[in-house]
Amino acid sequence: MVPPSGIKDRLYESFAGIGKAVSNPHRLELMDLLAQGEKPVDRLASQTGLSVANASAHLKVLHTARLVAWRRDGKHVVYRLAGEPVEAFWLALTRLGEGVMPEVRETLRDYYSEPDRILPQHRQALLERVARGEVVLLDVRGEDEYLAGHLPGAVSAPLEKLPRLIKTLHPAKDVVAYCRGPYCVMAAKAVELLRKKGFTAYRMEEGVMEWRADGQTLETGGVHS
Repeated sequence: MVPPSGIKDRLYESFAGIGKAVSNPHRLELMDLLAQGEKPVDRLASQTGLSVANASAHLKVLHTARLVAWRRDGKHVVYRLAGEPVEAFWLALTRLGEGVMPEVRETLRDYYSEPDRILPQHRQALLERVARGEVVLLDVRGEDEYLAGHLPGAVSAPLEKLPRLIKTLHPAKDVVAYCRGPYCVMAAKAVELLRKKGFTAYRMEEGVMEWRADGQTLETGGVHS
């Protein structure tokens, strides 16, 4: 029988393995991307600016710590977060950093300096306005992330395609843009572009992971653009 001290040592060693796995900023970025939906290694490498070999090495560390899972799709290896507990851990980690580290809050304030960038509205009221056609809700992430899961009624509007899509928007309607959550800058860039074109536009802080963590329903499939 293992003595109590030995059991604790084994448990703490397992927990420490998770800490080691998330001690690299590239691995954190990979987890953030995988929170949007599963992705092949080459796509993750492209989005992070890593080589495929480097991205694979970081993913192997995350897999060893049981934070990501993978499957084969033909010649490709596709990764995903390893379940809801990992999503909850990722959210808790980011919220902890924002709560106890002043430099995190300062960084956010430096970038999101305009208070009206954030939508001053409850999510349910927003969805009701979207359903009535009063507001256009734009998902400015990539189409693969949109297809994996998006907020109800959202239109797929990848940031690089937004200049073309703007021409299809009604100028009298408010526009709300969201991306990968509160630390994603794409929504802020979309709002800036929309305002330059004369639209009343806001940034929504929440992304699909925050929405899902709160038990809210997501839609999948169908690019609405």
